[in-house]
Amino acid sequence: MDVLYTAVATANGRDGRAVSSDGRLDLALAFPPALGGNGEGTNPEQLFAAGYAACFASALGLAGQQAKADTKDASVTAEVGIGPEGESFGLTVTLRVELPEDLQGPIGKQLVERAHELCPYSKATRGNITVELVVE
Repeated sequence: MDVLYTAVATANGRDGRAVSSDGRLDLALAFPPALGGNGEGTNPEQLFAAGYAACFASALGLAGQQAKADTKDASVTAEVGIGPEGESFGLTVTLRVELPEDLQGPIGKQLVERAHELCPYSKATRGNITVELVVE
């Protein structure tokens, strides 16, 4: 693969900070209340959800271009769950894709499935975690 861009960020744990090398991202991190924390910062699951949603929305745009379908009014919401899995923890993802009315039905489902094939986050998670696609 010919790498076009590399993002660099440093974190010092779930109760600390995450900072990107260019300083554009500088966030307090905290465990969510559901995991015993105070919730006074973001957490890795929220960051993963935001990144996955943005990436999948871009992949949906590419799928739309390929199919000559207008997806500019579509939106993607990623729900990232964390819970015990064996001796450690695992993740689950639900991607809720809201499509314009004219893309409802089989064409919308095909576009979402194609986006799932194209999205780098989907490729990275394929076979590793459960990803559910919901077309709304």
